[in-house]
Amino acid sequence: MQKKITGSKIYLVIVFILLYLPIFYLIYYSFNAGGTMNEFTGFTFEHYQAVLADKRLFQIVVQTLLLALSSSLVATLIGTFGAILIYRVKSQERKNSLLTLNNILLVSPDVIIGSSFLLVFTFAGYQLGFISVLLSHIAFSIPIVVLMVLPSLEELNETMLKAAQDLGANSWQVLGRVILPNISPGILAGFFMAFTYSLDDFAVTFFVTGNGFTTLSVEIYSRARQGISLEINALSSLLFLAALLLVIGYYGISQYNRRMHEGKRLGADL
Repeated sequence: MQKKITGSKIYLVIVFILLYLPIFYLIYYSFNAGGTMNEFTGFTFEHYQAVLADKRLFQIVVQTLLLALSSSLVATLIGTFGAILIYRVKSQERKNSLLTLNNILLVSPDVIIGSSFLLVFTFAGYQLGFISVLLSHIAFSIPIVVLMVLPSLEELNETMLKAAQDLGANSWQVLGRVILPNISPGILAGFFMAFTYSLDDFAVTFFVTGNGFTTLSVEIYSRARQGISLEINALSSLLFLAALLLVIGYYGISQYNRRMHEGKRLGADL
């Protein structure tokens, strides 16, 4: 038993090394004064200073954050109510069919999704820009939110819902005072996942962006095509740090909500 545990730990260590070694390699050379990734010649912050002094890049960062925040908020709202509707379906066969349709965007290649959205916008004569990217991000984020919220719904105590109805609560009161507070961890997880996917997306955004609008992922790709620049390393390092802080924040909020939920449940038992 001890050997199996030790072997699994070694395997996890190897996996994490393979995942994070390229990232730390990129971060390491972002401080290289030599300007290349061939040899580290000296320590410098000039690449970070160049990134922070780039006004165009700052505008793209604001655009990307605005896009991610807007799309994740709308997707969370739609996805939450979509998950509730799926949960309320009585027929298991119909529920499985709805879940299958929901999962299509998750398993489909990003290139297919992006080209499909491009064809739709082109056919409709819609000019590509912020709105086209926003609608695309909302569309592929909704299934993620649905999958995050559904497990919380499955854990709901049906007796509690029936008790609220017996006490005279209408459907909206049950939704606002019983269902939503109890599935808030799932909603929060769906929002953070949608926000992360929006920040990270390149393939779909590349197809539907236009009219001077771009995101960080598309901008990094464009700069990388022009040749190796350690400013890209610095920018990627800052993005990694932002993502790390986001994950830590999400973990902290999740732990706080869990403790609050356990405290309320303990209080109710007493």
